[in-house]
Amino acid sequence: MARLPRIDLPGIPQHVVQRGNNRLPCFLDDEDRARYRQLLREALLASDCRLHAYVLMDNHVHLLITPPRTGAIGQLMQRLGRQYVGQFNARHGRTGTLWEGRYKACLVDTTEYLLRCARYIDLNPVRARMTDDPTAFAWSSCPGLCGLRDDPLLAPHPVQRALGADGYRALLAEALGEEDLAALRLYLQQQRAYGRDAFRAMVEAKTQRFAGVRPAHRPAKTKSITETG
Repeated sequence: MARLPRIDLPGIPQHVVQRGNNRLPCFLDDEDRARYRQLLREALLASDCRLHAYVLMDNHVHLLITPPRTGAIGQLMQRLGRQYVGQFNARHGRTGTLWEGRYKACLVDTTEYLLRCARYIDLNPVRARMTDDPTAFAWSSCPGLCGLRDDPLLAPHPVQRALGADGYRALLAEALGEEDLAALRLYLQQQRAYGRDAFRAMVEAKTQRFAGVRPAHRPAKTKSITETG
């Protein structure tokens, strides 16, 4: 059966993740990360997409992006992935795939959900115990969103601009709860619409697709008397 296309609407932010094949590293050093960031900037300019948050971990990448039109993020990711893999393979003397299949993406409501998603992305290095201070991690949007450096990749969303750098720093000091972490991961894994009920209803009306999530583990069906004999 052919895979359904991703839920994709112009002007609606998407949380995107792409992982290294078999969870192996997709960045071996800072030069790799610098190359990826340069290629990401070029892909953003070519696609007119706006980047609100990002982090380059060892074996995966998170991006929070708003596309100007349907299909723009797919074009960005295809261009970025192809160019980066070619340069990575040439530099490290390897061949073959680097990424673990297709990237995953979920739509994100433009309220506190967008801020929660940005925090989730910028706090990745802290959860991975790579640093105690997210602003000290050079390969994320955190220093830029906190006003500690100019980051040409970033185009802050109006919700982020309204909060401001000081407000975002204060928000980062509050750890995300387990319920929020689980919801973010589930919506991304199932590639649905993360937000309020009204937001999901709007997405479903525009796409004619179910935008909620299924339970992570469905209970086993109870066998009837006739089934058990």
